Amino acid sequence: MTAVPATPTPPPAPKVNRLGLARDVYKGAPTTLCAGCGHNSITNHLVKAMYEFGVEPHLLAKMSGIGCSSKTPAYFVDRAYGLNGVHGRMPSLATGAKLANRELMVIGVSGDGDTASIGLGQYAHLLRRNVDCTYIVEDNGCYGLTKGQFSATADLGSTLRKGQVNEFETIDVCGMAIELGATFVARSFSGDGKQLVPLLEAAFAHRGTSVLDIISPCVAFNDHDGSTKSYAYVKEHEFLLHVPDYIAPAEDHVVDYEPGTVQDVELGDGSHILLRKLERDYDATDPVDAMRVIHEGRVRSELVTGLLYVNTEARDLSARETLPERPLSAMGEEELRVSRERWHDFMREFA
Repeated sequence: MTAVPATPTPPPAPKVNRLGLARDVYKGAPTTLCAGCGHNSITNHLVKAMYEFGVEPHLLAKMSGIGCSSKTPAYFVDRAYGLNGVHGRMPSLATGAKLANRELMVIGVSGDGDTASIGLGQYAHLLRRNVDCTYIVEDNGCYGLTKGQFSATADLGSTLRKGQVNEFETIDVCGMAIELGATFVARSFSGDGKQLVPLLEAAFAHRGTSVLDIISPCVAFNDHDGSTKSYAYVKEHEFLLHVPDYIAPAEDHVVDYEPGTVQDVELGDGSHILLRKLERDYDATDPVDAMRVIHEGRVRSELVTGLLYVNTEARDLSARETLPERPLSAMGEEELRVSRERWHDFMREFA
């Protein structure tokens, strides 16, 4: 009697989101960043957040400037639009893209140098205009591409791995965002996916400028005792570079702690960072209280994480400029050109 071969069991169908898309759709090219870089963790959290949120890849515009952080858009959603612009000029690109096509979901990925140094002026005007976009600052407190000098977000009194002390006051990108009109402001840590993924999804859903300052330790230049943005100073203070042209792989640091508590995070080199998660009943609609919390955290050498501030009443730039619902990019010349009669009426207003 001939045995009948067993029918092979088909592989399980991949899980899909509300759009019917698998998680792999939201992945991009392999990373070229250092092993253990906090930016890679942020990419993974972005992929998860966009998959769960149900981002439509053909309506996503990824903007970036120059720096380690600005390479990140290459590592997620390779089917989306993407533009890597001039150093510090990403906010202008994001503003132009959103005004030309308000249906786009705009995500800007920048760094502490790209945002708080050469791009500070552009960042300030994007905030005050409340452009509808998600603005991510991958914040490691140093210039990774140019060998680890202090950036403008480095804390006063923090040190470089060779011992130099920062004598300049820090620029707090969250405090500035609240002052200048951003309507969604949050800070998190690259290793806290449980907190960061929901914050990203909330930022995607918010209408207006959503700023997320994500502390993202640089394993090459800013992960040592005396750094306030190292794995150990955020988990508390460096992975030493034993060979100048080789950076040893490092493990991701993951945290899970309750709202209202402080988490001491020990990094691979024995340094530490202190994370304080906001209370569950914290009122994120009070800008004065948000500034107080930011200041008190800085005094205690703690990084306060969570949704610091949100304003759901403010209109974004497209609404303020009364742009039509139909994207300008979809209109023809005749629709966009002002008629001669309307032009004369307009000029008479200045007579």
